[in-house]
Amino acid sequence: MPEPPKKVNSLNLHNPANIQEKQQLHTSADKTVMSTEPPLEITKRIVKTITGLESLKTYPIRDLVKQAEEFGPYLKQQRLETNQVRKFLDAVNKMKVTLAQTNDFSKIETEVVLLKPKLAYAAARQKAAKPMSDVMSPAIDKVRSTEDFERLVQLIESIIAYHKAEGGK
Repeated sequence: MPEPPKKVNSLNLHNPANIQEKQQLHTSADKTVMSTEPPLEITKRIVKTITGLESLKTYPIRDLVKQAEEFGPYLKQQRLETNQVRKFLDAVNKMKVTLAQTNDFSKIETEVVLLKPKLAYAAARQKAAKPMSDVMSPAIDKVRSTEDFERLVQLIESIIAYHKAEGGK
């Protein structure tokens, strides 16, 4: 008699055999979702979506959330820790405050562009931060207005939320 499928909670995602065997598992609401696509393809698909946009504000919010729901657990699987991208996250939060106070995108535009080197540095230090850098860099390239920046923040916050929901630190 074949063995019943393992539940997500009992699967050791740190075991390389399980990672390769199951590709990517995560819980969505109360159902188990399994992606048959190789994990690296998740990053490529998100990058393709972002690069195909005229501006980041046109990123459909439902697509953004769906892709973040897949990408967050992938980052957890890669053992990304929030502290590995902390300087990036701190800079984004500082810009959010500045923008809220001034309502002038030109006051933060330079800092937005300078997020890319922060991500590159994090990726160079920790392999686990590379997928985050791969996704965020083209997103940063699309930020040219307050609305674009707000969508960037929504993307970052969604990815981090799903990463933490999966048990990421």
